[in-house]
Amino acid sequence: MKIAIFCPNWVGDLVMATPALRAVRRQFPQAEIVAVLRPYVADVLDGLDLVDRRLLHTPRLKSLWRKTPVEASRGLRFAARLRREKFDLALLLANTFRSAFWAWVSGARQRVGFDLYQRGWLLTDAVPPPPVDIPQPVIDNYLELAARIGCQDLNRTTELAVRPADEERLQTFWQQHSTGDYAGRGVVCLSPGGAFGSAKHWPEEKFAELATQIAADLGKRVLVLCGPAERESARRIAKFANHPAVLSLADEALSIGLTKAAVRGADLLVTTDSGPRHFAAPFRVPVVTLFGPTHMAWSDTYYDLARHLQVPVDCGPCQQRACPLLHHRCMKDLRVRDVFQAASALLNDDGVTRRAA
Repeated sequence: MKIAIFCPNWVGDLVMATPALRAVRRQFPQAEIVAVLRPYVADVLDGLDLVDRRLLHTPRLKSLWRKTPVEASRGLRFAARLRREKFDLALLLANTFRSAFWAWVSGARQRVGFDLYQRGWLLTDAVPPPPVDIPQPVIDNYLELAARIGCQDLNRTTELAVRPADEERLQTFWQQHSTGDYAGRGVVCLSPGGAFGSAKHWPEEKFAELATQIAADLGKRVLVLCGPAERESARRIAKFANHPAVLSLADEALSIGLTKAAVRGADLLVTTDSGPRHFAAPFRVPVVTLFGPTHMAWSDTYYDLARHLQVPVDCGPCQQRACPLLHHRCMKDLRVRDVFQAASALLNDDGVTRRAA
């Protein structure tokens, strides 16, 4: 049996899909499972055995993280590759019309996905979708689809791994950047970015103030994470903090693997509602997430070491990529002292189990 799983196109969503991938793997241990996904999220699955192969597809010539690899294909070339696979089953975790179209093009005998965006006619098993106006965890939606093909193990625990090469790169970074007396005192990672849009961003000055306070009052090193489009922002945060224990990855060769390694080695992650936020749970790292325009229920993973902060505003959560009213109060009104208190509480909780047994 050969199964194609059309994976989500966002980093955080792919992490939230790992329980469904694991459920399929355990239900069909003898099947060949092929993940169909975009190149810029492929590294999320590095080190895991949830799929046997990856089939990379991109409608663009370049990815955000790296040049599109030669094995990624598009258009007619991608259609031909899909047809050659002769899939028995296609499971659509991606809720897009395009994913349903490609599953149909593949010729898979069974095509299972939610009946959304007028794509039901392309599916053999069009599953009634959850209400789009009632926020609910997408991790449960992925598991519902896995259950539709007979999966029994529907545990919600997300799963990630770090390659030794990425761990070595992180260690080299720390060796090259002295933090004086702060070395060995632990690390707090800050993830200020978000590909969704500017509405999710917390002001750089506030991240810098938080970084300084964590270093000065808690005695921790602070590492500012970033993606390729966020280098300048990460540099500014470290510069505004003006503290020897506050560093950024902005000048490194960035990758999802390096970010995973940094989060796994941290004592705490403070982050916007972005993809790297979801790296904390699989590694049992406590996390404080700053929510603005997005409803926290959509991305809930039932993680016990997570603390969510959100300022109630009359206009939100609006789910918009940029503030339509231009004031951005949902993020600007979130105070540094409240974030610091949440971070301190997690760091000082002796009962917190920070690593899986």
